[in-house]
Amino acid sequence: MACLRIALVTETYPPEVNGVAMTISRLVSGLRARGHQVDIWRPRQIHEQPGQVDTLLPSVALPGYADLRLGLPARSRLIKHWRAQRPDVVHCVTEGPLGWSAVSAARHLNLPVTSGFHTNFDRYSSHYGVGWLRPLLAAYLRSFHRRTHATLVPTAALAAELAGHDIPGIEVVSRGVDTLLFNPERRSIALRSQWHRDDPEALICLYVGRIAEEKNLDQVLSSFAAIQSQFPSARMVWVGDGPARTRLVSAHPEHLFVGMRHGEDLAVHYASADLFLFPSLTETYGNVVAEAMASGVAVVAYKSAAAAELIQDGHNGRTAPPGDGAHFTRAAGELAAHPALRQQIGLRAHADLKQNGWTAVLDSFETALAGVVAREK
Repeated sequence: MACLRIALVTETYPPEVNGVAMTISRLVSGLRARGHQVDIWRPRQIHEQPGQVDTLLPSVALPGYADLRLGLPARSRLIKHWRAQRPDVVHCVTEGPLGWSAVSAARHLNLPVTSGFHTNFDRYSSHYGVGWLRPLLAAYLRSFHRRTHATLVPTAALAAELAGHDIPGIEVVSRGVDTLLFNPERRSIALRSQWHRDDPEALICLYVGRIAEEKNLDQVLSSFAAIQSQFPSARMVWVGDGPARTRLVSAHPEHLFVGMRHGEDLAVHYASADLFLFPSLTETYGNVVAEAMASGVAVVAYKSAAAAELIQDGHNGRTAPPGDGAHFTRAAGELAAHPALRQQIGLRAHADLKQNGWTAVLDSFETALAGVVAREK
């Protein structure tokens, strides 16, 4: 395959910590290792480190997320740069003002342009008191992706959902998981002793991700309360940060809130837990489900996004019909009550996730972009 010059425009990227930023970072590293030139255009973040080689653009704080930045439109700057150094393809990761201006600039220059559908922003609206905006946001997202030559989505279910909205060139490019990093062998008795000094063998329930209202965190609270009523020594551990953390810490000081974790430290936190509770209904994928499964932890999630793709209910995890909180709690309670079943499910999950490496994902992404370039010549 011929090497491409790719202009990648995104409003989330490390040092931000989220599934999309991590995914794009892995894809960029892989593409560069294969000889492609990837030029990144993104907003300047608060915690930038010196020496960034990306093109950093003006930004404003994202409402409700003070630490996150929203890229401002940069159409004129992009046109000027891409006219002088023409990329083979423009890939827009996110659909904010910067992404919209990048699509406009690409269309103005007759450049092939692709997009990624990573986040159901319209579904977030009801969690922040602006549910009336949902139809407008959904219409905006459809309009955005109709302006690109191909839209890459992480699951077949999402591809089917978008297919009826006149969005061209929908292709499934899944997500990978690093099974060398996320591995049951990282289980740490020392960390479990920190979590529960009186009983290192006590049941540890875990949540990893953004601590925000759109993650349906009250379901974690109610399911864990049901578990703890049967197993008083059980402990709830929260990994991550976000706007709902203050509320949860105040309401549940007995829970452990350990903040953001990265790399091997994060992997150890996964592997040292017994039961992973993930009730989000707003995901397009949900990398944390794959990471927990690869770590050998029994997962309970709603049957959507990554869970629908990866979990065979009762074999390598448990799923509940989307929105059925009682079913979710029963599934969690059954696993809490049966340690041997939990362990079997966790080991099967790890074995099944070994085939979800990043090489195949990178192959799909590379092929999708090259295909658009070939078609639009």
